[in-house]
Amino acid sequence: MKNLKKLSLLLMLAAVMSIIAACGGGEEATEGTEGTSETAELEGSVVIDGSGTVYPFMVEMAEQYMTNAQENVSVEVGRAGTSAGFKKFLVENGTDFNDASRQIKEEEATTAEDLGIEVQEMKVALDGLTFVINPDNDWATELTQDEVKQIFLGEKKNWSDIRPEFPNEPIVTMGPNENHGTYEYFWEKILEEQDLVEGVNLQQDYSTLVDLVSKEKNAIAFFGYGYYENNKDKIKAVKVDFGNGAVEPTLETIGEGEEFGYSAFTRPVFTYLNVNLAKEKPQVLDYAIYTMENAQEVAKNTGFAPLPDEEVEATISTLEGLK
Repeated sequence: MKNLKKLSLLLMLAAVMSIIAACGGGEEATEGTEGTSETAELEGSVVIDGSGTVYPFMVEMAEQYMTNAQENVSVEVGRAGTSAGFKKFLVENGTDFNDASRQIKEEEATTAEDLGIEVQEMKVALDGLTFVINPDNDWATELTQDEVKQIFLGEKKNWSDIRPEFPNEPIVTMGPNENHGTYEYFWEKILEEQDLVEGVNLQQDYSTLVDLVSKEKNAIAFFGYGYYENNKDKIKAVKVDFGNGAVEPTLETIGEGEEFGYSAFTRPVFTYLNVNLAKEKPQVLDYAIYTMENAQEVAKNTGFAPLPDEEVEATISTLEGLK
């Protein structure tokens, strides 16, 4: 009889342990999926606007998030440009995020403070300012840093003004317009706030610039590396000599530090989070954390160089602290 009782107890214990194991297995499956939500599901929307340069990065991030993490959350991504995006971001009930190819300006930070908006900067990747030419241009494939500046300052009008062996043809300059952080970065950091050449063709849409360069043999334009990477069949990149030989922009040469040959034209790119809205809407904070957790992979997929891991981990820690 005693043996029968022991057997019954053992069978009951085994059944309880099976139930516990099954529950535990479900938790492990949840933790193993991408995303940071503690709840099973989130819903609502996340609204993002801003930089055209960061746009391809954020579109892929949004698609991954909606497919792999929270299918009931709608993530909307626009590309008004960095400066135009900040105007949509720094208003009452503005966008949740603003993508930016430059850091927030002092006057923009002041506007945020005046409105009581807490802003969190999220550095997501590194970009290389890339100069592109028509595929039939076989003379300006390598230029010095000074020659690039001279072209966009209007100090050299014809290609032959750059070097005598170049064609005696007018240089056709192009680039993104003033809505874009890429324009502001180029003007402030590269041209040192000197005016661009008179008559430069400035466009809102990067795909328009790609098309224009592909059709104009004497064109030269500037924008982020990702748009070149995705249009190599239509345009080609200029190798830039910073003093130690010409360097081609690639994901291996773009980076911050002397070990990266293209560091002089490397810049970080960002998205900015409205912390007030992130605290009100769990899906916004969840998306912010997901973005940093997946930034390295998405950067490589969309023509950006990844950040050092420690920088990414520090930002994730900051965002986790907002919960």
